[in-house]
Amino acid sequence: MKLVYRNINKDSSGQITLIPEDGEDMWHAYNLVQPGDSLRSTTLRKVQSESSTGSVGSNRVRTTLTIAIESIDFDSQACVLHVKGRNIQENQYVKMGAYHTLDLEPNRKFVLAKKCWDTVHLDRINVACDPTQNADVAAVVMQEGLAHVCLVLSSMTLVRAKIETQIPRKRRGNAQQHDKGVEKFFDSVMQAIIRHINFEVVKCVILASPGFVKDQFHDFLMSQAVKTDNRLIIDNKSKFICVHASSGFKHSLKEALLDPSVASRLSDTKATAEIKALQDFYKTLQHEPDKACYGLKQIEKASASDAIDVLMITDMLLRSLDIALRTKLVRIVDQVKDSGGVVRVFSSMHVSGEQLGQLTGVAGILRFAVPGMSDSEDSSSEED
Repeated sequence: MKLVYRNINKDSSGQITLIPEDGEDMWHAYNLVQPGDSLRSTTLRKVQSESSTGSVGSNRVRTTLTIAIESIDFDSQACVLHVKGRNIQENQYVKMGAYHTLDLEPNRKFVLAKKCWDTVHLDRINVACDPTQNADVAAVVMQEGLAHVCLVLSSMTLVRAKIETQIPRKRRGNAQQHDKGVEKFFDSVMQAIIRHINFEVVKCVILASPGFVKDQFHDFLMSQAVKTDNRLIIDNKSKFICVHASSGFKHSLKEALLDPSVASRLSDTKATAEIKALQDFYKTLQHEPDKACYGLKQIEKASASDAIDVLMITDMLLRSLDIALRTKLVRIVDQVKDSGGVVRVFSSMHVSGEQLGQLTGVAGILRFAVPGMSDSEDSSSEED
């Protein structure tokens, strides 16, 4: 993400001009724009015109509009943000108050104005504009007949290809049809890797599966690369890592990222840090339950005592349209930072974010046990 211009006033109001450069930047943009903000960008508008003879025609013109945002939709596959609202600035083609949808996409500049830029928004801009935050990891999670080719970015996991192939069962004394099916499946996965993975930027490619599927595919990949003299695969063979996963579905990627051989290569990435933080939380919950808490009421109580060492919160929770709730969450985030704690905002587009979302969306590892924590939770649940 390129930061073109930034003007934040003392009362936290102001505007920022940004240029998203890729799909992950569009995810950051989705987490920045909110109903009530104003957005300015170029767009195409269908305009009707009347000729001197009285005939009416229409054509599409490019113009710049500023809208008051009312609704936002993110297309994760096309990586396009559809932002709907009313026009709030004079324009020769669009009346004041008329509805229009601005489509934000990579390399299209936009100006976002807010009445209040809080610390969570500003932190996200700092992360989005920091080139060192990219994970640059690819993964193939597979089992026999099923594979997902994924790109693991710092804020989201994108499934670039899903390969499903019906493989005939092995028959006693005749495994020829089965072997042909496996070979066809492996070839499809290989083509997907070549098509979707940019080896100039990825640090490693994780091959994860139950059993020996990953090892068999790795052998097939390398032998085919030598046979066809595929320099792309041969020159990057050191980037492939084989690790265990329980299935070929996307959620198994979490297990693969926790493997020590992968973690050592990806120690500086946000996705790995999120998974490790969640793993530490579950360990603490199991062995020292008084030093782990989740749910907004418990987190508020722990934050008031400056007890939170690591706060984990999903970006979905921070996108809440409930202004009072969002204000409360931002205040907790600021309190944790001021007390020297670490705040990790989990992406709901990552498996770790999905898992934290099932755990109320907010959790914390504490420096010390907070007296009466379980009592307050019990009493609150009784009231409910």
